[in-house]
Order: sequence, then structure tokens, then C-alpha cells
Amino acid sequence: MKKEATGNRCAIYARVSTNQQDADMQVKELRAYAKLHGWRLDGEYIDQASGAKRNRPRLDQLMADAVKHRFDILAVWKFDRFARSTIHLVEALERFKALGIDFVSKTEGIDTTTDVGKFVFTNLAAVGELERSMIRQRVKAGLRAKRATGWHPGPKGAKHITLAMFNKVHELRKQNLTYRAIGKKLGLTAMTVWKLAKRMEF
Repeated sequence: MKKEATGNRCAIYARVSTNQQDADMQVKELRAYAKLHGWRLDGEYIDQASGAKRNRPRLDQLMADAVKHRFDILAVWKFDRFARSTIHLVEALERFKALGIDFVSKTEGIDTTTDVGKFVFTNLAAVGELERSMIRQRVKAGLRAKRATGWHPGPKGAKHITLAMFNKVHELRKQNLTYRAIGKKLGLTAMTVWKLAKRMEF
């Protein structure tokens, strides 16, 4: 069921990947969609860029204009014409929601001016959070694997630290040895020993 519209200024966004492609089809369908719903077309943003690119000139302009409240509804032809990933899509939708801007994807039939569209957005947000969580876990697992081979995040000179050396520093500190004394034993600077001693995890 449609909600009472608080504004009908519509912007459309279209993207093609190469100069061999034409955005006309996307633009024509979005114009017709806006006209069908009685929305006033107040902006067209068209990029010619890979979907993987973080920065796209017209998309960047669109987001800046959104902050200035220059439109009430954003219509795109398809999710993958607009967003790089589920996370990017959800982050953009959350920003639009905070700004009071509705989002429409014509091909997928998603329209946050409707109750069904809001429900779909809620599910997309959950998927996006799951994806963010999985990425965090993969990063942590990767760091653990690298540390196990002797890699150590930190200043130059600390990369040869191993788990055994880390544990030895803590063991010697429990024996009340100074940082300098521990450094001499392990071939480390007193500063590196101090930093390792302050860390609770390798």
C-alpha cells in the first residue's frame, strides 16, 4: 500500500560500463516510470564507469545533492547499476532513509514508498550486516594466520616477532626482568619489548 507522499521530486540514476554501451534504454524506462507515478523529474545522473569503482562522478554528485535535499525519490533501473555490493547498497539506502529519500529499483520492483518495499529493505539491511560481519571474521582469521607464520603488525623491525618470542617476553616480564634486559636476551629493542609486554594477544 502506498504511503502519503511528502514530495514527488524524482531523480534517476543510470550507469553503463563502457563507451560501447548506451544508457538510453535505462533512462527512457525510468522517465516513463516516474511519469506513470506522477513524480516530477528533477535530475538525471548518468555514469560511464565500472560498477566496481568506488568513485563515480555522477554518483558522487547524486549523493551530494541528496544531502542538499534536491529530490525526494531516487529511481534506478537495477541494483547492480547503482551499487558495488550488498553492503554498498544497504549503506546508501540507510543514508537515504535518514535523509527522508525513498528508493526505487524498477527491474527488481523495489519501492520504499510502499510497505512491501520497506519490508524488503529491512531484509537487505540484515543481509548487509551479515556480510559485514563475515568480512570482519575473514580479516581476523587472515591476521591470525599471518601471525602464526611470524608476521607481526607494527613498526619496522617488529616483523620478525613470532608467537614464541611474544610468549617469552611475557614470561620474562613475570620474572621482573627489565625491558632492556629482555631485549638483550631476544635481540629486540627495549621499545619493542615494552609494546609486546603491553599487548594481551599476539
